[in-house]
Amino acid sequence: MTRYALVLVFLLTVGAPSAFAQQASDGLTDQQRQGRQLLSQNCGVCHLPPARNAKTYGPVLHKGTSGGNNDLARKIILEGTPRMPAFKYTLPQASDIDAIIAFIRTVPTPPPAPAAPAAAQ
Repeated sequence: MTRYALVLVFLLTVGAPSAFAQQASDGLTDQQRQGRQLLSQNCGVCHLPPARNAKTYGPVLHKGTSGGNNDLARKIILEGTPRMPAFKYTLPQASDIDAIIAFIRTVPTPPPAPAAPAAAQ
């Protein structure tokens, strides 16, 4: 019985490092994962819904945001808009902004919202 226990402990010890070395199966690169984290921390309050089917204050971000133009997305993040604050001091590293843009480009375009029913007259 102890021999089997020792063999089991040995196999678990040998196999554990390879189990921890596996990447998450989300299909994202390290840069995109970092972008997801930064987006959640800095932009999520306005751009991520707080609950399923809830509305957001800002537009939902996806790969078609800013017409797919990375330079325009970078400019909007840095300089802001009349409804969005600038993040040039909050996210001063270009790599952080590039990571957010890289993640946004992986998010599929959402389907169009259903049309509101016409008011009965």
